[in-house]
Amino acid sequence: MRGSPQPSSGAGPTRRAFLGTLAAGGLVGTAGCLQTLGFERQSAWRDPPLASDRPDAVYVPAVTEGMGMYGRTTAGRYGVALMYSYPHRFWTLTGSETSKTVVEADDDVHLMASLWDTETGMALPIDSGLTIEIRNESGETVTQEIAYPMLSQQMGMHYGDNYALDGAGEYEAHVQIGGVSLRCTGGFAGAFESAETAVIPFEFDPAQLSDISISEPENAGERGAIPPMEMGDVPVGRAVEMASLPGRHLRRVRVGDVVFDGVIASGGETESRFGSDPYFYAVARTPHNGIVLPMMGVQATVARGGDTVFEEALASTLDPEVGYHYGAPHFGVDLRDGDEVTLSITTVPQIARHDGYETAFFESESASLTVS
Repeated sequence: MRGSPQPSSGAGPTRRAFLGTLAAGGLVGTAGCLQTLGFERQSAWRDPPLASDRPDAVYVPAVTEGMGMYGRTTAGRYGVALMYSYPHRFWTLTGSETSKTVVEADDDVHLMASLWDTETGMALPIDSGLTIEIRNESGETVTQEIAYPMLSQQMGMHYGDNYALDGAGEYEAHVQIGGVSLRCTGGFAGAFESAETAVIPFEFDPAQLSDISISEPENAGERGAIPPMEMGDVPVGRAVEMASLPGRHLRRVRVGDVVFDGVIASGGETESRFGSDPYFYAVARTPHNGIVLPMMGVQATVARGGDTVFEEALASTLDPEVGYHYGAPHFGVDLRDGDEVTLSITTVPQIARHDGYETAFFESESASLTVS
């Protein structure tokens, strides 16, 4: 049997048991009716409850689901893992407008691909596109869809979508990775320019899919997050810890639920590596779980004595030590005590979100720190 799936054990009932609870009225009795629980379709597992009174922030979802592993492989320098869960809703973004993607009648599985650098183990948020093509045993294409870059509290940073298959059987997933168009520095310079394809065989078994666990957190709707599930050596996309970021740490600030760490690096090979000495950069992460927040527009302004001495949009950059960050390759400002550095979000993170993240990270505001 090729690529036999292994569901995660996790806490909580299986989907089959969860549906039995719904049928028995276990959830309905606590809330009055299915409509108040957020159901918009007849099938409970296709559109489960949403937390009531969701805050405009990261919150604990009403329902969380487990996942299983179909397999992992490498393609060039990329590490690729393919996970699965039952089909479920998510939200995509166009600018600051969200669009809910509901489960269609022919959707069979939610596929999730993780992508990382095999040399550093660092998760790779890329903006050049990742496509999952599913082929049957005869080599024929069953379906092919662009996998959205996504944020999930359970899965962290990944690429995923709902996919329709031709029933139970054996398949091959061809994960097509476009070359990275981001600015890459240090050991990442030139490392991800070529496109690669990873092939992962798997067996789709609807009965095993139904055994994926589902749980209902008691604090659903409250600000907070559930921790990501650990899937062996597959990274969930946490940003580099502040204490490990190279350079002088200025301060941690927040714009809504976007957590920024401002750092100034200088000396050594800073100019040849980053394009400027000193080099200012900001790392953005989620609160609670510290997942990297990519694909965002960020501007930095430095004010001194009432005059603006620097103002520039920061460049999305990949670096093996810093990770995904927003940097100023033309900085060249020696920061002094009393200088005020302002970080402004000009474009909210253009990344799809699962429950718990879909109402957060929409602030187009600023946060300032004073150098001391």
